[in-house]
Amino acid sequence: MAKKNDVTVEEKLRALYDLQLVDSRIDEIRNVRGELPLEVEDLEDEVAGLNKRLEKLDADIEVIENDIKSKKNLIDESKATMKKYSEQQKNVRNNREFNALSKEVEFQELEIELAEKHIREYRAQIEQKNQVIEQTKERLEERKTHLEHKKSELNDILAETEKEEKSLIKKSEDFEKNIEERLIKAYKRIRNNVKNGLAIVPVERGASGGSYFTIPPQVIMEIAGRKKIITDEHSGRILVDEELAKEEQEKMQKFFS
Repeated sequence: MAKKNDVTVEEKLRALYDLQLVDSRIDEIRNVRGELPLEVEDLEDEVAGLNKRLEKLDADIEVIENDIKSKKNLIDESKATMKKYSEQQKNVRNNREFNALSKEVEFQELEIELAEKHIREYRAQIEQKNQVIEQTKERLEERKTHLEHKKSELNDILAETEKEEKSLIKKSEDFEKNIEERLIKAYKRIRNNVKNGLAIVPVERGASGGSYFTIPPQVIMEIAGRKKIITDEHSGRILVDEELAKEEQEKMQKFFS
């Protein structure tokens, strides 16, 4: 096999165009997947977020239920204290002692009223949180179903294309090894700078492929001569003649099929 530096310009152009055809095919496969992997990732994040929200709501309810227990204990203690003071009132020696005990009873009654008010508020909070839990659970089930559907869709596409994509990536790497480094760097730079990833395009009807800018006849002749690498002055893409492109497309089509 000839060294990279010994190959002709035509051979370099053919190798680069073959590489472009393989990379374009990989792009097509990835475009079929489109936004699906990101959609799946977003849905997984949303499901995880909803689960965390449910955990927090459950923890909040547990705290409120403990507060209710605490208030119920306080009520029981106040009732016991009231009973004790009521018993003591039966054995008082004067009005001053009776009035002092009556105030203590009144204070305990107020404590009970306040505790019962808090319990009602806590129960209202629990009811409100339970409503949010129900809504969150409904949303979670809907998102889970949607996630399963999207995962299934993605897995089907991956099953169809993964083998081909791996084979094409390997072919792309093999092609790169046989092309000199400076050309690969230029190819990748152009590919990253253009929207559709086409770094090498054929001349079609007197213009560079996918462009409306006309190429002067003298330049078209130079491109057809395949003696030097010529780029489109408007897009920076490397240009090949239509015949070479057609030959390489036919050759690579056999590989793709």
